[in-house]
Amino acid sequence: MSSRRSRSSTREISDAQINDLVSKLQRLIPQLQPSTSHHEVSAAKVLKETCDYVKRLHREVDDLSDRLSELLANTDSHSAEAAILRSLLM
Repeated sequence: MSSRRSRSSTREISDAQINDLVSKLQRLIPQLQPSTSHHEVSAAKVLKETCDYVKRLHREVDDLSDRLSELLANTDSHSAEAAILRSLLM
């Protein structure tokens, strides 16, 4: 069993690594950009805001995809605009 314990312990992430990853996430999320006050944000808040941000990005991608589909449906397939859109999608 000692080999089992040693294998699982090598896969564990240290507190320092978790803190580093949370800090990196915090820098990526616009709502959590460090302000001039430099107040500390909890890891739970960083994770919640990250999830919310990813959900917003998914909705935005879905909305843009819908708009593109509508645009393509209303564009003559032989027009210059359609050719540009097709080239951008490739």
